[in-house]
Amino acid sequence: MSILSAHGIAFDLTVPVIIIGAGAAGLVAALSAREAGQDVLVLERDAVPRGSTALSAGLIPAPGTRWQRAAGIVDSPESFARDIAAKASGEPDPLLLETVTEAIGPTLEWLADHHDLPFSVIENFRYPGHSVCRMHGLPTRSGTELVDRLREAADRAGVDLLCDARVTSLFAELDGRVAGIEVERPDGTKERIGCVMLILACNGYGGNKDLVQRHIPELGNALYFGHEGNQGDALLWGQVLRGATRHLSGHQGHGSVAHPHGILITWATITEGGFQVNLRGERFSDESHGYSEQAAVVLRQPEGLAWTIFDARIAGIARQFEDFRQAEALGAILTAETVEDLARQTNLPVDSLKVTFEDVDGLKLAGGLDHFGRNFAGAPPLQSPFHAVRVTGALFHTQGGLVVDGNARVMREDGTALPNLFAVGGAACGVSGSKAEGYLSGNGLLSAVALGRVAGLATARAGTMLDKIN
Repeated sequence: MSILSAHGIAFDLTVPVIIIGAGAAGLVAALSAREAGQDVLVLERDAVPRGSTALSAGLIPAPGTRWQRAAGIVDSPESFARDIAAKASGEPDPLLLETVTEAIGPTLEWLADHHDLPFSVIENFRYPGHSVCRMHGLPTRSGTELVDRLREAADRAGVDLLCDARVTSLFAELDGRVAGIEVERPDGTKERIGCVMLILACNGYGGNKDLVQRHIPELGNALYFGHEGNQGDALLWGQVLRGATRHLSGHQGHGSVAHPHGILITWATITEGGFQVNLRGERFSDESHGYSEQAAVVLRQPEGLAWTIFDARIAGIARQFEDFRQAEALGAILTAETVEDLARQTNLPVDSLKVTFEDVDGLKLAGGLDHFGRNFAGAPPLQSPFHAVRVTGALFHTQGGLVVDGNARVMREDGTALPNLFAVGGAACGVSGSKAEGYLSGNGLLSAVALGRVAGLATARAGTMLDKIN
C-alpha cells in the first residue's frame, strides 16, 4: 500500500463517496450515505463480505432501545458512557464516547425499521462491566448473520459493492485531500477511481505481525482470531497523511477460544458461574474481570492453555450462540457425570481438580471474595453433568487507530481535520483505551456501527454543501 501524488492523475471514473471495507462499519456507512442521496461505491478485498464482523458473535451494545424498554431494562447513553469509561480507566475521548453512545441506539432501531434487521436484547446474562443488559443481536447471535443481512440491505438500497477489489494506493493532494484510489483485481488488472470523500472501514492492524509485535508485544505470538485482511492499511495511510493516532496498544483479546478447534466460546460460561483451570487443575485468576484481558493471562499458563469448566445449566444459556452449538457438534465440549470422570477426560490431576471444585463451591455458598478478587456470590454451585472445553488466548482485533472527531473525520495532531477523510470501526481509535482490560464487551461493533452511521450521514451533509457551493 502507498500514498501517491494526485498531480496529473487521470481517473477511470469518479464517485462521490468511496468506502474501503464491507464489514459492519462500511455497510452501515454506505446505507446511511445512500439513504441521504449520495452515490456510494464500497470496495471489498474478499470475494464475499465477511471481515472481522463475521468472526464475532454479532452482538452490539446499545442503551435506551425499545427492546430494552419492552424487557423493563432502564438504561441511557450517559449510563453506558460511564460503564465504558470505568472499564477503560477514563482513557477514552469524552467527545467520542458521547458520539457513539448517543448514536448507537437510534442506529439499531433504524436498521430494524428501514432494513429489516430483527434485533433483540439478551436478557439472560450480563457481560462483565455492563451495569445492565444491553447487548443486542440477531436470531442466530452470529456475526455472519449480521454482515449478510447488512449486505442484503445494501443491495436493496442500490449501494454499489465491488468485491475482489483490493485497494493498493491512495492518491492525495499536498493538503492531504484524497483524490482517489487504485484498485487491483485478482487477475492483476488495476483501475483508478476518483472520489470526493473517502471512508476507511478496513479495520485495524491485527493481521500485521510486525505492527502487533511493535504495539502489543504481549500478544505478538498469540493466535490471531481476526480477519487476515486487517493489515493496518488505514492506520498506515492515515499516518502518511499526517493523521493523528491514539491508543495503538489498545486491543480486544479473548481468553476462551476452543483449542485446537478455533471456535469462540461465549464468556457466559464464566459469568454464569463457571471457572478456568490450568493444566495443573488449578484456578489462576479472576476470570470474571473480562475476556479481553484474560487472553494474555491464559497464554501465560503452561502450554498457553486452560480448561473452562461449567455445567448443564450454563450450557443451556450458551446454546443461544451458534458458535457454541458448533463447538458441541465438533466434540469440543466434554461432558462428565462426576469430577473424577471430568479429570480423566481432560487429563487433569484428579485430586487438584476436586480441591478446585470444592473451593469454588465453598466460595459460592459463603458469598465472599477469593484471593484473586472474584466474587462468586449469587452463583449456584455447579451441578452434574459437568462440561469442560480446552481453550487458549487469542488476539481478536486492535482498538487503537486514527483519531476522529464527532463526525468521524480523521484529525491531524494540531486538531484540524483532514479535508475529506473519514475513519470508522477498527480504522479509528475506539473507546477502549490503551490496554486490553479497557475493552468493554461489544466495543468493537459499537465503534463499527455507530461511527459507520455517523460517517455516512456526515459525507452526505458534506456532499450537499459542495453541491450548494458549485
